[in-house]
Amino acid sequence: MGEPAKALKPLSLEEYLEWEARSETKHELVEGLPYAMAGASRAHALLTTNLALLLGPLARRQGCRLYVADMKLKVGERTVYYPDLMVVCAPPPQNPYYEEAPCLVVEVLSPSTEGIDRREKLWRYLSLPSLQGYVLADIQERRIELYQKKATGILYQVFTEGEVPLPCPQGTLSLEEVYSGISLETPQED
Repeated sequence: MGEPAKALKPLSLEEYLEWEARSETKHELVEGLPYAMAGASRAHALLTTNLALLLGPLARRQGCRLYVADMKLKVGERTVYYPDLMVVCAPPPQNPYYEEAPCLVVEVLSPSTEGIDRREKLWRYLSLPSLQGYVLADIQERRIELYQKKATGILYQVFTEGEVPLPCPQGTLSLEEVYSGISLETPQED
């Protein structure tokens, strides 16, 4: 027999921030409900590191901040994520535990989170007025997807070689450098 049912009460942003500060595990908050985050694979960690090493100098030269994995991003009154990477060029908000106005968000796709990154997070990130680009980096194949906000709508591009043009920070990412030293993961058979 399972454990007795527990009534879940959605957390406010303030309750979540207090609770998360004491927690040994990182949690994202989705419409007031916390969800524990799993650890990353070697390919995920290396891809995130390569992207950070490439984005860092671009962000710094343009007066922006780059965050890797541990900074929260508030996307709604009761929704907070930990993006794999984000670039913020706006002044910081008053609360030191989250950002609100990134110009670029990057998620490294994992088999367990890909659906969330492609659906839920895609539309929440693109709804942020400050966001200029959303990047999805694949760990199963050499592939970068870029969703870029334009006056006419969202421009979707896929890159499997060459350079990825970034709207913010302005510059490019070389796919050769992004995937340098990474053994791509193959999907697990069930």
